[in-house]
Amino acid sequence: MLFGEKYDVFSYNKELQEAFMQGTQVYLKKMEAITATENYQMFTLAIWGTTAFLYPLNLGMFQIYRKLDLKENIVIGDLFAGYNGLNFFKYVGYFLFWFFIYRFTLPTVVLAVIWVAVTLFVAPLMFFTNKRIFEAISLNFKALKMYFVEIMVCVIVAFLFKYLGFALFLIGGLFTFPFWNAMIYALYKTVFSEKS
Repeated sequence: MLFGEKYDVFSYNKELQEAFMQGTQVYLKKMEAITATENYQMFTLAIWGTTAFLYPLNLGMFQIYRKLDLKENIVIGDLFAGYNGLNFFKYVGYFLFWFFIYRFTLPTVVLAVIWVAVTLFVAPLMFFTNKRIFEAISLNFKALKMYFVEIMVCVIVAFLFKYLGFALFLIGGLFTFPFWNAMIYALYKTVFSEKS
């Protein structure tokens, strides 16, 4: 909302509604014109930057799940475990690498799903076992080949819980959003052993 107001992106809504009433082609041309504006591009960059900065919170969720498994006390600092030291830059760098490939594969849908599946365990492998990005992708790929059906079923269920909770209940999305991370952690714990 802050960036939307700062870059005056919400003012485009009326123009888009009017264009939509005139037909799909007019709407698409108007959308293309809007996305070419400097304000919209700055808005998009601000959202991407904010998302990258918030990505280490996912690793904090993994830390919390690990502590729940070990029956250790959870403190609020666990949520910010991904921000500790220089590792923050490693995780943000990974997210940016992941996001740009995902963004380019998204129009194909199938390649985006494959990219998500191939990188599903990269973040926990980097966080818990200190693996490098490409080493973690290699291990993830091996796990995907061995447990393809189980992983894909869990991905579909987690996707439905995460986004349907948000779409149907709005505020419920805040409670169902961590389900994706919980599924990744549960699969990681089942598929990988830190001893190997």
